[in-house]
This record gives sequence, structure tokens and C-alpha cells, in this order.
Amino acid sequence: MLYYKTYELSGFHEWVVFIHGAGGSSSVWYKQLKEFKKHFNVLLIDLRGHGKSRNPLVLNKKYSFDNVSSDIIEVLDHINIREAHFVGISLGTILIRNIAEMDATRVKSMVLGGAVIRLNTRVKTLIWLGNFSKKFIPYMWLYKLFAWCLMPKKRHEESRLLFVNQAKKLCQKEFIKWFKLTSDVAPLLVQFEENKVDIPTLYVMGQEDYMFLYPVEEVVKKCKQAKLEVIQDSGHVCNVDQPEIFNQISIDFLKGLNRQKIALP
Repeated sequence: MLYYKTYELSGFHEWVVFIHGAGGSSSVWYKQLKEFKKHFNVLLIDLRGHGKSRNPLVLNKKYSFDNVSSDIIEVLDHINIREAHFVGISLGTILIRNIAEMDATRVKSMVLGGAVIRLNTRVKTLIWLGNFSKKFIPYMWLYKLFAWCLMPKKRHEESRLLFVNQAKKLCQKEFIKWFKLTSDVAPLLVQFEENKVDIPTLYVMGQEDYMFLYPVEEVVKKCKQAKLEVIQDSGHVCNVDQPEIFNQISIDFLKGLNRQKIALP
């Protein structure tokens, strides 16, 4: 089973599950934890091969989006969480959306930061370059290149260094397993667009998230259940670049959903 940590207020409070991105770990949420655990039960998870999730029984399983998503559901089942709000960043947003695809009853709402919902030409080129060279170029060279392309500005430096330092804990073999999943991303995102889910969704994007902001803007225009908040002076990892704003926007959204539920007859 994956490594996880819980912060539980009571049996009456709702659960929020945080899902990090590729190369990171649950530690990327350190600027969210203090505020969120004032209002919700919180579950932090390290994806397989990341952070403290080094269980050989998990690492030896086939790597696919469905299997990695099932890893997360296994943790929920283990601690008897039937449904929860999910907060994700970057690749974590794909996993959350995939869980909703697999079983929408598990997902009360989605807060998707730095959401990946479509791949532009630059992203596809980076993925091609990575797949072409992943077996003979040290994975950290590739990861640093990706991190710089996604977070190029000086004010993105903290986010960039955080993910690079976490990625150093991966081995080359583990990096390659995860990178192979990139070939499945494009068809999976097309599937998500075709199969709409009726789940309240908040997209939180950095104004300087040049790779992924525009597709989110286009999708939100067509979806009544979705809302977009754009954070100024922030890049792809907006929960680290502007944590106070990210926290306020996200918590207000989740608490607003609860107020709406109470108001229903």
C-alpha cells in the first residue's frame, strides 16, 4: 500500500485528499496543510515510487493510470473514506480526473491546480524528446529541463527547486516507468473531454502557466459545473508560488459547496 498520513478533526468533518504531481511527494502541500486541517480531515498520499511509497509489492505492479489511481482508492478503502474532496497539482489532476472516471461516487469535488487537460505542441515536443532520450540521458537532466520549461521565471524558482529536489529521490528505473505513462496522456485527456462528469470542479491556474492555462479557459467556458480562478504572478505550481491565495480560493470553494448542500430542501 502507498504511504499516507492523516489529520482528522472528527467523524463529522469532510475529507480532503491531496494528490501531488510526478516527481514530487506529499511534502509539496506543506503550505496548504496548516490551513486545510483547520476545516477538514486531511489525507496526504505519496504516489508509488515517490516520497515514502517504496513498497515492492506496489512498485512491481504494472504502471498505468488506472493502476496508479487504484493505488489511491486502496488507501481510501483502507481508512474507510467512501467519498472525499480531491485537491491535485499537475499530473495529480489527471489522476483525480481518472478516479472520477472510474467511480464518480468517490469524488465530491475537484480542486485542480496547474491542471493538465490538453497537450499543446510544446508539451508534446518535450514528451517526445524525453521518450527518445530517457534511456541514455540521466533522468535528472530531463527532469530539470521539464521543470525549467514549465516554471521558467525567477519567481517560480521555489516551486522548481522543490520538485527537482523531490525528483532526486527517484531512481532512473522508477523515472522511466513513470515517463512511459506520458504516451497514455493524450488519449486519456481526449476520453475525459468526451465523457463529462457531473462533479463540481474548481480550476486554480497561475497566470504564467503558459503550457496549460489556455486549454482550461476554453473548457471552463463550456462546462457549467466548472469554475476557473487565475492567480496573478504565479506559474504552473500555483500552490507553492502563491499559497495564501491558493488556500483561500480552494477552502472558500469547498466550504461554499457545503453551504449549498445545507441550504437544499
